[in-house]
Amino acid sequence: MADSVLRLTGIRKSYQSGDSQLAVLHGIDLNLARGEFAALIGPSGSGKSTLLNLIGLLDRPSDGHLYIDGEETSGLPEATITRLRGRRIGFVFQHHLLIPAFTALENVMMPLLVDRGRPDATMRARAAELLAGVGLAERADYPASKLSGGQQQRVAIARALAMRPALVLADEPTGNLDTHTADDIFALLREVNLREGTTFLIVTHDPRLAARCDRIVELVDGQIVSDRANATG
Repeated sequence: MADSVLRLTGIRKSYQSGDSQLAVLHGIDLNLARGEFAALIGPSGSGKSTLLNLIGLLDRPSDGHLYIDGEETSGLPEATITRLRGRRIGFVFQHHLLIPAFTALENVMMPLLVDRGRPDATMRARAAELLAGVGLAERADYPASKLSGGQQQRVAIARALAMRPALVLADEPTGNLDTHTADDIFALLREVNLREGTTFLIVTHDPRLAARCDRIVELVDGQIVSDRANATG
C-alpha cells in the first residue's frame, strides 16, 4: 500500500493488572491513505487514548503490526522510534502545551530545534511561513502567554506542521474553545489538509465536528464497530 500513511493490522494492547492482563484493544485493523481527513469517535473508556498513543509511537502494541508512512515500527529501537515520531507525525492536543515564555515563532521552531540541534535562518523562515499560514504573522514575536486560547491553538497547529509530517494526530483540538473559535480552528485543520495533502486523524467528542470529516471511525470496547465514509464531510 504505497499511498498508505497509517496501517494497523491486528493491533492489540494489554496492561498488567495485578495477577492478570487487562485487554484494552482487541485486534484493530485500520488504514489511512495520504490526504485523508478522518474522525475517531467513541465513548469514554473505549480505548481511543490508548490507540492514539500507539499510533503516535508513544507506546508499543502488545501484538500486531503498525506502519507509519510505509515503515513497519514493531522491531525498531527506541532511538529510531523517537526520530520517526519527530519527523513523520505531528501532534495537536486539547491543551496546546506551548512554552509560555517563548514567542510564537520560538514555539513553532521547537520540533526543528529538537531534530537539528541549533537554530538557523532556515528554521526561522519555516516557522514564520507557518505562522503566516495560520494567520498569526503579526504575532510571531508575542510570548505564548500573551496570546488568546484560539491563537495559542493556531500556534500549536503550526508547530505540528513544522517537520512536514505525513500524519497529524489531533486529540480533542477544540475541546477548550468556545463554539465560534472551535469552528475556526477546525476550518484551519481542514484548510491545511487540503493545501498540504496531510493526513489527519482527529479524536473528538463533538458530533458536529465529526460530521465535517470525510470519514468516521468509531471505537467501542477496544474494537472498531463502524468505519464509514461521511458524505457530508
